[in-house]
Amino acid sequence: MSGFLGLTLGVGLALVWMAWWVPDSPSANRSAWMTGLQDDLIRAGAPGVTTLGLIGTSSAVGLLVSLLGAGGSGSLAIGLAFGVIAGRAPFAFVRARARRRQHAMRDVWPEAVDHLASGIRAGLSLPEALGQLGERGPEEIRDPFLVFAEDFRASGRFGDCLDALKTRLADPVGDRIVEALRITREVGGTDVGRLLRTLGQFLRDDARTRGELEARQSWTVNAARLAVAAPWVVLAVLSTRPHNAEAYNTATGAVVLAVGGIASVFAYRMMVALGRLPEESRVLR
Repeated sequence: MSGFLGLTLGVGLALVWMAWWVPDSPSANRSAWMTGLQDDLIRAGAPGVTTLGLIGTSSAVGLLVSLLGAGGSGSLAIGLAFGVIAGRAPFAFVRARARRRQHAMRDVWPEAVDHLASGIRAGLSLPEALGQLGERGPEEIRDPFLVFAEDFRASGRFGDCLDALKTRLADPVGDRIVEALRITREVGGTDVGRLLRTLGQFLRDDARTRGELEARQSWTVNAARLAVAAPWVVLAVLSTRPHNAEAYNTATGAVVLAVGGIASVFAYRMMVALGRLPEESRVLR
């Protein structure tokens, strides 16, 4: 009997441990990464580009730079090192552009919320108020709302048009606005104007605070990026001389490049983790 109780206790503890500590499946992690990458492409202004297309472009760029670097320097290790760096460039470009556009959207969302609240207060229906943002709203967000108005005129299905609008915006603030309007449409309510005014004030305070913090830390982040890039710029200059490049054709040279690459990646990731402000994630997809 005691053995059975001990076995039961052990199984229970194992199940509790698995519930807390077993990581997500690799397929789930890949799916989340692909979804985030697709959101970045939409925010970067390239909704027609697929994640597989971006991955293929990055692989082609990395391979091309590896071949050119190996041929120009005479060292395969140097060519591979710069190929890996170049292969990351398309991802970095997309994410940087997406981040810039999201920052621009953060500045115009309060104005868009004010337009939406004014339209609702003036007696417009929810679809009409959203459609007005495509004509009179901030320039940066007009296109998605113009498409929403066209979709609603063509189908008349408010919920489906809201889902498509969320996909085109790919923005957490847009998700909150859309879901608030969806609930108002489905269950009714008279506080949507007050809700939107409160949200607009919150967005203004958040944008002002973030702007001050980003202005103070921008020089630190740029200096850290320069510090990470400087050794590789020096390596590129040294590799133009054949006798310098020959040193990296040995096993020791390849190990030095690998260790330097790992250290650079680790330092950059630490810099990003410590210096970047937390971004709001899309929890209302």
